[in-house]
Amino acid sequence: MSMIRVYKRAVLFLVVVLLLPVILLIYLTFGSDAIYEGKKQRDLMGFTDREARLADRVREVEQQNQMLRRQLSVSQNQLMNYQNSLVMDNETGISLINENGRPVRCNNPEPEVPKCEVIHVSIVCAGYNSTRNVITLIKSILFNRKHPLHFHFISDGAAKTILQTLFDSWSVPGVQVSFYLADDKLKAEVAWIPNKHYSGVFGLLKLLLPNTLPTFLDKVIVLDTDVTFATDIAELWKIFSKFKSKQAIGLVENQSDWYLGKLWKNHHPWPALGRGFNTGVILLDLQKLREYNWSQMWKMVAEKELMSLLSTALADQDIFNAVLKQNPYLIYHLPCEWNIQLSDHTKSHALCYSEVSDLKIIHWNSPVKLLVKNKHVEFFRNLHLTFLEYDGNLLRRELFGCATSTPNELDSKLVAINEDDECYEFRRQGALVLRTHLYYIDYDYTPSPDDVTLVAQLSMDRLQMLEAICKHWEGPISLALYMSDAEAQAFLRYALGSETLMARKNIGYHVVYKDGQFFPVNYLRNVAVRQVNTPYMFLSDIDFLPMYGLYDYLKKATSMMDITVEKKALIVPAFETQRYRLTFPKSKADLLSMLDMATLFTFRFHVWPQGHAPTNFAKWRSATTPYKVSWESDFEPYVVVSTNITDYDQRFVGFGWNKVSHIMELDAQGYEFVVLPNAFIIHMPHAPSFDIAKFRSSSLYRKCLKTLKGEFQRDLSRKYGIKALKYLSVER
Repeated sequence: MSMIRVYKRAVLFLVVVLLLPVILLIYLTFGSDAIYEGKKQRDLMGFTDREARLADRVREVEQQNQMLRRQLSVSQNQLMNYQNSLVMDNETGISLINENGRPVRCNNPEPEVPKCEVIHVSIVCAGYNSTRNVITLIKSILFNRKHPLHFHFISDGAAKTILQTLFDSWSVPGVQVSFYLADDKLKAEVAWIPNKHYSGVFGLLKLLLPNTLPTFLDKVIVLDTDVTFATDIAELWKIFSKFKSKQAIGLVENQSDWYLGKLWKNHHPWPALGRGFNTGVILLDLQKLREYNWSQMWKMVAEKELMSLLSTALADQDIFNAVLKQNPYLIYHLPCEWNIQLSDHTKSHALCYSEVSDLKIIHWNSPVKLLVKNKHVEFFRNLHLTFLEYDGNLLRRELFGCATSTPNELDSKLVAINEDDECYEFRRQGALVLRTHLYYIDYDYTPSPDDVTLVAQLSMDRLQMLEAICKHWEGPISLALYMSDAEAQAFLRYALGSETLMARKNIGYHVVYKDGQFFPVNYLRNVAVRQVNTPYMFLSDIDFLPMYGLYDYLKKATSMMDITVEKKALIVPAFETQRYRLTFPKSKADLLSMLDMATLFTFRFHVWPQGHAPTNFAKWRSATTPYKVSWESDFEPYVVVSTNITDYDQRFVGFGWNKVSHIMELDAQGYEFVVLPNAFIIHMPHAPSFDIAKFRSSSLYRKCLKTLKGEFQRDLSRKYGIKALKYLSVER
């Protein structure tokens, strides 16, 4: 029996059952007068037997009607059960019927993704700011995932540097990362397509994935950077198993009227099937697309449509839709909850879900992002912000039962530390690799041959110093910011709201995420130093304000003294004030006058004079030319050096010996210390840091610092031999 015939018989049966009581009611109601008149005539004519037979027939029909109603109730329940168990053909939408004319039941559950199968995800990410969106997306995936992941990034050089550093320092088990550089050669394959979308040429690179990704990869999930997962990505991955023989692209229908051409007068979108499809979430069967010669397919369609449409408005999405219009067999219709689109023109998303718990992926596909209008936008926004501020360190959980990672260098270091050591926490902090997001805000600067970068580090409690430093130093700055994920968002809001900071594109903000019990001051300095792209750098601290014009002065000084060849460290004398409001000196003469009036002091003169005494401030007062000074114990000046110097020693955390150890090693390497006669910086007052409070109150803190000092000096002796013996003798 054919499928259509069974369906028609079922419908006919229901129609008969439903209409029979209605016909009977009409007959009994409107025909009652006729029956009464007929009865009188029959009485007159003696037809009493017929009347009796008719009454019996009416009673019989009523009994049948009651029986049919009971059958109808049973049939409706059975029909609902059948509908819930039918297997639907994705291409036709018609129920599949077996050879006996019965619906095929789904007795077998949908196949699950094997426990340790690797899920492959591809993302196009270019530029500095887009990496922030990517990390929020990655967090939402990691939070829900139960499988190993392999991320494939199509990126430019800036995004690759940022993401490579982030994933290396994050060290999430069961996560692999590969990069495919979007160089001029790759971009040339789509650069011929005029594109009005703000994504530019990078918005077209998804078209190249079948040929760009490695040939051993046969399927991949492709995501925009502005999506947030609310479920396990494996649920999306297993939909590949539903693809029919020719289907190669899984997409969700577009939830706006864009491709219907009704948004405004003379709106001419690219051709599409119905409402078209959104490409924020794509399932790509790479193997099939390669067999179909995808590259040739989309290029022919694009060339044809560009003859009349001239450019794309929605980048790759326009071309995908035009290809699917001509080749509808390629498409698999993803359920709409896999791409809830919150664009400016979205109208039909409310038809996609009845409860917000039904959604799988939120897509912020609007230039205004979180400001879109939607009745559930608060729920969506809160979900997005949850992952935005979620502590990424908590996502370093192992995948049990899957051999997805091997012990790294950090694991070996931590295992080697004796947990019974009273200085264990110090050693552990010194060994940690901290999750680092370089260039957290857009950066655009090309250095000059004599350029100097100011290097500093800070935490949230020193954030107020940024604007003041920018007003005193117009040159490039490299900053390492030690913050939690939530604090990083607060910093971003602060920076984006500051006209002073937003006017500068030559500041590299490098966020190092909090982990451990101590402030990793030297770790932060190393992060900031490694991102310097100028020949020279000024190693300072965030609570110092440079004198006006120091940037230009240092550029001249470094070029005149050729500090790279001769291994010189130029000292910028440091002073301090106890006043929160200070009329900043405009010249050396002003500063000397303020020193005489005790408005200013040499730095740490009252509590730590040996830190800067070798600078010889008495000589500096009258000096007009640079002069050399010798290293002394505990010397920790602020210096200008070339960028190829040694790293800071990361065993020193919190307060104490972090700069002292670095200057000591520069001395061991043969650096000359030269004081600049017309340069100065001034330390501004602030509340004591948490680490200095611990140093002052904890005898164990001071004991461990002394232990670390001794170990550093012994290491220095082994590294530099006889030249380093003086450091041991001076200490004694």
